[in-house]
Amino acid sequence: MWIRTETADDANAIRAVIGSAFASQPGSGHIEQDIVDALRADDALSLSLVADIDGRIAGHIAFSAVRIEDGNPHWYGLAPLAVAPDDQRHGVGKALVRAGLIELERLGARGCVVLGDPGYYGRFGFRADSALVFEGVPPQYFQALALAGERAAGRVRYHESFYPDA
Repeated sequence: MWIRTETADDANAIRAVIGSAFASQPGSGHIEQDIVDALRADDALSLSLVADIDGRIAGHIAFSAVRIEDGNPHWYGLAPLAVAPDDQRHGVGKALVRAGLIELERLGARGCVVLGDPGYYGRFGFRADSALVFEGVPPQYFQALALAGERAAGRVRYHESFYPDA
C-alpha cells in the first residue's frame, strides 16, 4: 500500500470509494462525494491523500481549513475519511490518518478537528475538548488534536462546502 497525494486522474476513483464507503449512510455517499468535489473546485482541499494498492484506490482522506471563533489560525478538519468496503479493517484508514497528520504537521498546522467515533479517532490522539464547539452534534463525537501552538477555543466552522443548504 502506498499513501500519496491525489492526482487529477484520481477524482473518479475517489468518488467511487467515497460512494461505496458511505453507501449505507443518509445520502448514500453523495453528500460526502459532493463535499470533496466542492472543496476541490474551490481550491479548499488543503490535503487530499489516497491509499493506492497496486494501482487501485482503496481509500481517501481529505483535510480542509476550519475557522475557529477565537481566530486561532492553521487548524484543519479531517473529513471525510473513506475506505472501500473490501479494504476496511486492513489498516488502510489508519495509514491514511497517520500520513495525513504527519503531513499537516509538516505544513505547520496547529491542530485538527474531526467529527467521528471517539473509539476510532482516539487512537490517534483526538479527544473531545469542551473549549471547541461544533453545534448540533453530541460533544463527545467532535474531537480535536492539538499539533502545535496555543489551545484553540470557540465555535468551529468548516468550509462552506459542508453546508450546501446554507
